[in-house]
Amino acid sequence: METVTIKVDEELKRRMEGVKENWSAYLREAIRNRVECEERRRAAERLLSDLRAGKRRVPKGFVNSVIRETRESG
Repeated sequence: METVTIKVDEELKRRMEGVKENWSAYLREAIRNRVECEERRRAAERLLSDLRAGKRRVPKGFVNSVIRETRESG
């Protein structure tokens, strides 16, 4: 694993010590989630761009089926 260092002010550090948490694991997960979110956003932008340019097509009925599945699972 690589090392990433962050700095927090004294007050925050004191408050962190009062919370029972593995801060390294917490921050690793938060960073992983944020990176994955950004990767999904970029992929969606590329897909929309390709759709607008006619490079890709959405199969007929796909959107309706996804909406139905979402409603049924919720």
